[in-house]
Amino acid sequence: MSVEQAHDPERCQGVDVGITRVFQVLGKRWNGPILSVLMDRPTYFATLRRAIPGISERMLADRLAELGAAGLVLREVDEGPPLRVAYRLTPAGAALEPSLRELGEWAKQHLPESPC
Repeated sequence: MSVEQAHDPERCQGVDVGITRVFQVLGKRWNGPILSVLMDRPTYFATLRRAIPGISERMLADRLAELGAAGLVLREVDEGPPLRVAYRLTPAGAALEPSLRELGEWAKQHLPESPC
């Protein structure tokens, strides 16, 4: 294939719309780790924060709200006392589990570990 053929604008296709939508959500920092923790079980806010090193309470709250708006996470309030808030995956969020686990395995094989 010549250079002209490789860069022929007529041959180029746009990015897949579904991939664009997925990475608008999953491409944001912290969303993947949040979903990963929630794959195992519903989790209280404080436990979720401890499970994800480096995330602030504010950022966690913001990301959980975004994931909720995307239909992936459900917020459940236990009136207590004490009042506790737990988060769990919706059926749509749970449907991501095979893909997220596969991406995790791919990363172990193909991405260098970052220094701690």
